Parts: sequence; structure tokens; C-alpha cells
Amino acid sequence: MALKIIFMGTPEFAIPALRALNSKYETLCVYTQSPKKKSRGQKIIKSPIHLEAEKLKIPVRFPDKLNNEDEYKFIKESKVKIVIVVAYGQIIPNKFLNIKNLIFLNVHASLLPKWRGAAPIQRSIMEMEEETGISIMKIVPTLDAGPYMMQRSVSINEKDNHFSLSKRLSEVGAKLILDALSIFEKKEFIFKDQDEKLATYAKKISKKESEIDWNIPAKKLIAKINGLSPYPGVWFKHNGKRIKIIEAEISDNQGKRGEVITNDLVIGCQDKAIKINLLQKEGKKILKTKSFLAGYKIVKGDMLI
Repeated sequence: MALKIIFMGTPEFAIPALRALNSKYETLCVYTQSPKKKSRGQKIIKSPIHLEAEKLKIPVRFPDKLNNEDEYKFIKESKVKIVIVVAYGQIIPNKFLNIKNLIFLNVHASLLPKWRGAAPIQRSIMEMEEETGISIMKIVPTLDAGPYMMQRSVSINEKDNHFSLSKRLSEVGAKLILDALSIFEKKEFIFKDQDEKLATYAKKISKKESEIDWNIPAKKLIAKINGLSPYPGVWFKHNGKRIKIIEAEISDNQGKRGEVITNDLVIGCQDKAIKINLLQKEGKKILKTKSFLAGYKIVKGDMLI
């Protein structure tokens, strides 16, 4: 008899895992964040996992708050032995974790205990690390502190941004969770406690962090642009308009911090400079620098501070 599971996830990152699991196991239902209103309530937007579950014909549940008696009763009476959680976006209540003979397994995008928390992919890029990975861990009441069952490392390339690294990690996570469930079925699984002394935290990206700071080294600024690209994106203001940098590279040019050094958008930093390759005006399409400047003027000598 195929193992029955419940899946919890919300963003695109969770889609490969859902597809992989559903191809091999019976997915009783999918939990995801509730649909959101967009454009002042004119349109209802379902999460990527909600849409994928509908394509796969899997029942979807989307409570605003998971911590209620109806959902507790549903999960408890489902008699599944395992719930897979991939970037769900809600804390699993303690009483759910205490349901007898039920394990909540999380696919977490870091090599725990490093980068516990909400933004492990962004933080690993922003800190210019050479590798990250996927951890399959048991969920416990303390955030991302549970023992892990399996881990797999993934290299971070120099040009990786949040989007490209997330895509690779999601694919690795999908394969690893299948390996984990195979071991789970054989009852050969072993959980290893995390070393609390090595724990670091990937706090949620704040709005303030997205605003550009030209008073840092160019290499550090590139890492920040990559880590936050394409969303929420690093931005600067020019003539009152917010402009997001999607892609940039280091330039050996020298200039004042925040100064436009050339007419093709080389901007001075604390040391060296960055050359902007892709950018986006608020509410508009992402454009290459040449195309952007054809319709919007930023010229040599302008100060972006």
C-alpha cells in the first residue's frame, strides 16, 4: 500500500517536491497560504502550490490560520504518518507536532544549523558563501532547530541570484525528500541533532535592506543585488522614482560613492564601482541598460543618493 502523505507549501520553490511526491505517493491533500487580493481587491491570486495542486487534482486546504480545531481534527483523523512541509509560511502549532505517530518533515534550504529562518537562500548569497544545501529535518517547536535526517550540499556560483539558486535547490530538495521517504518506509531513518553552537539565523529581508547603500565595497553590493534579485530587489531613487537593479557586475572605474561615472550606468561604490546590466523602473518591465536609457535619462555626473 502506497504511503499516504499531507503536503504543506506555498511558493514556486515547493512545486518540484510536490510533483515528485505525488508521482510516487498518495497525497491526501495540500495545505497552502490562502489566496490574496491584488490590485485593490480586484483580483484573487492563488499561491503557486494552490494552482499546481489543482492541476494535479489534489484537494487543497488554505486556512488563514492553521491553528484551529477543524484543521487539527482533520490532520489527526487522516491517520497519515508523515506531513511534508516546504516553505509553507505558517508555524506548525505544538499540538499538531504532538499528534501520536505523526512526523512533520521539513525541506529546508540550508545546511543546518546554518541559516535557520525565513531567508536562508538570500543570506547565503549576500554573505558570499561558496556553498549551501538542503536539509531534511524533523519539525520541533523551536524554529528550524529539529534534528535532521539527510543533507546535500549545493555550490553557489559567482553569478547565482536568488532565482537561479532557488531553482537548483528546489530540484535537489525534491530528489532528497524522495530518498528520505524511501528510508522512512524501510524504518531505517536516523535523526541527527543539530549543534546549537553553530546555529546562525537568516532573518526575513526587511524593506530597509532593499534600499541601496553605495557606501559598501562593490563586491559586497553585487552579492546583495544577486541575493535579492529579482524580488524584492535592491533599489535606488532618481528624481523621485524608485529604480530596481536586477543584474550588475564589478567595474574597475573609480568615482564618488553613488556617482554615475559613465553614460552606461557605471556607479561608484566604497571601492571600485558596479556596472548595471539589467534594471527596472517601478511598475515597468525589466530592461537591459541600453534600452532603459533610451526611454529614461540617467547621465554621467548624476548622484544616486
